[in-house]
Amino acid sequence: MTQTAIRLKNLRAAMAETGTDLVVLGPGAHMHWLLGFHPHGDERPCLLMIGREHEVFLMPALNAQGTRAETDIAFCEWADENGPDAALKQALDRIGAKGAVKVVLDETMRADFALLVLGALPGARHDFTLDTVGALRMRKDAGEYAKLKQNALIDDRAMQAGLAALRPGVSELEIADVIRAEFGKHGAKPEFTIVGSGPNGAFPHHATGNRKLQAGDAVVIDIGGRKDGFPSDMTRMAVIGHAPDGYDEVHAIVERAVSAALAAARPGVKAMDVDAAARNVIAEAGYGEYFVHRLGHGLGIEVHEPPYLTSTSQSVLDEGMVFSIEPGIYLPGRFGLRLEDIVILRADGPEILSSLPRDLHVAPA
Repeated sequence: MTQTAIRLKNLRAAMAETGTDLVVLGPGAHMHWLLGFHPHGDERPCLLMIGREHEVFLMPALNAQGTRAETDIAFCEWADENGPDAALKQALDRIGAKGAVKVVLDETMRADFALLVLGALPGARHDFTLDTVGALRMRKDAGEYAKLKQNALIDDRAMQAGLAALRPGVSELEIADVIRAEFGKHGAKPEFTIVGSGPNGAFPHHATGNRKLQAGDAVVIDIGGRKDGFPSDMTRMAVIGHAPDGYDEVHAIVERAVSAALAAARPGVKAMDVDAAARNVIAEAGYGEYFVHRLGHGLGIEVHEPPYLTSTSQSVLDEGMVFSIEPGIYLPGRFGLRLEDIVILRADGPEILSSLPRDLHVAPA
């Protein structure tokens, strides 16, 4: 049985459990997870429609020939001069979904695509993919783990290259260039390279710029690359010559927060409780107002995907879920500090994908 066949089988089991009659996916990560590819996406409605027993593509004729090389799923084609309405009705009939009562829509598809589907099913109620495709995507299989692990080790090498390039007078952008080049050496495409030096580190999503590093700077490096369809993500800290005043205390607090989250993350635990384990460490140390974001996010085909580890998330963690643990403290005008690792949750707790320690790197001044 192919991977697509296995995933369709598992999806239909989830549909049966949730009383779902029809799942509709647009070109994007959900479709890519299910099929191993997705057709070109533009303003023309292109939808994969999965019923209880059959599936079909609503396919723009313009893209049909190219897509046919990737799949043997049946097409209901439509041309620009006719529009998609008749083909959509044909597709619903073909998979026995004209009377669908509960429809699951890809939450990332275009709004006009979603309204087109709902307009053809006026009696249906709709939901999004959290309990169907989303639930399945959160639990990574061995093949997905292998690709995520591979990318984490490439990320380690890119981080080490960036750390080795740190010195006074070099700009954030020049450090980012070194990191991107290292990703390329290993066949990975850079996804993002955040280099925040000195006061810029206090912006969690700083736009890497022309500021030149200075002695006494704390430097946040948050990077990720992509190879074989999967990404990486990691944050490490460095100082130039010596740490700024108060840095060592803050670093120790954030490291304790990481350790608390790692200890709390177990199958059956709510995501909000893992967030609380880290957040309480920082709050009790007097820095609660400076931890300004969620503890973590899932990682898979997308850099940010469920589960999200927030202070309100009711998601229950399970074996095979992959997510970040990344507490931080950001002191405006002074420095920011974030330590981030990606973990896969095992029966006995989290396995960190990176092999690079979270120790502070001290660059020469």
